[in-house]
Amino acid sequence: MATEVLPDDRALRVGRRERALAHMTAHDLDVLVLGREANVRYVTGTPGLWTAGTRPFAPAAVLVRATGAVHALMTWDEGVPDDIPRTHLYGLTWNPMNWVTALKDIEGTAQARRVGTDTISPLFLQLLPMAFPAAELVDGEPAMRAARRVKTADELAALRQALAVAEDSLAKAVAELRPGVTERHLSGVLLEAAAAGGVSTPATQEVAWVTSREHPWRKVRGDAPAGPGDLVAFTSGVVARGYIGEVARTRAVDGGDTAGTRALYRRADELWSLLLDACRPGAQASDLLAAYDTAGEPLPPMPVARGLGLGFDPPVVTAGLPLTATEERLEPGMALAVTGYVWQEGVGAVLVREAVLITADGPEPLTSSPVRTP
Repeated sequence: MATEVLPDDRALRVGRRERALAHMTAHDLDVLVLGREANVRYVTGTPGLWTAGTRPFAPAAVLVRATGAVHALMTWDEGVPDDIPRTHLYGLTWNPMNWVTALKDIEGTAQARRVGTDTISPLFLQLLPMAFPAAELVDGEPAMRAARRVKTADELAALRQALAVAEDSLAKAVAELRPGVTERHLSGVLLEAAAAGGVSTPATQEVAWVTSREHPWRKVRGDAPAGPGDLVAFTSGVVARGYIGEVARTRAVDGGDTAGTRALYRRADELWSLLLDACRPGAQASDLLAAYDTAGEPLPPMPVARGLGLGFDPPVVTAGLPLTATEERLEPGMALAVTGYVWQEGVGAVLVREAVLITADGPEPLTSSPVRTP
């Protein structure tokens, strides 16, 4: 585990920045003003404080197409890569007009015609036109989404490293599964293993739970010990080098070799086969939703698929956004967390989540562990 704050590797930074600049050109943006943490890290390569919530908008990073230069809101240079000189850093301020001055002083912004932001607040809706008086203020988030949806080779390497830690941690927790073990103990084992693997930031702390035999979506309440035949769902998610790796599996206590459990796993296998088949280049993302219908399974409340990366990566494929799923097309280079979920009254649920890379030849699982143990 690193003991100091280090920037992302140069190749990783350069590849991402080149994609951002290319999509600035495609969207006719002269300047990008970024406030979302994942977008900021994408173009700067500087680790930030990881938090699960949102933050008020501030111009945390500025990317100028004409110069290719990055300017960043930093009060110190720890973790800032050497291709962002100190002269390109500006500090926090309580005076709104100081923001205007800092942005106006950036080389290449005076001639900007179109300035994009990934989000905005009422205050900065007034301030940014002062900083860029000759420019039209537009939505810059589509350019960032287009850049981030397809992963570079170095991003995929980072994702694989995160997934390796997630898989190893999940395996150690599964090895502790036995009658009488509690969800809290299993969660502690998994989180401890992730920390030992060099990752102290979990993507989620909801790690292990006994699936309910009475309700399709609810968990067994409390920290009740697992009993023979119970189906226990494990989700392992880590944030390594900024990239989120997630994997989920379901295991039965004492093997759970019953007719009901075997039938439920067969349904899960059939659904997973359909989901994997839907992960092909050029396909509509809605095909992933249709896989549930074809399998005769109800859609789960969680997204069926979502992009993996630095966080909030496109696309998000869920029953609540059917039109968005229809409009979204899968393309080579996209990395998805794909979720399969089946439930049977009196038995429980089987949850599967797999990281899948869309390639020109079809889907490629990014994990090494099998979706199901025979």
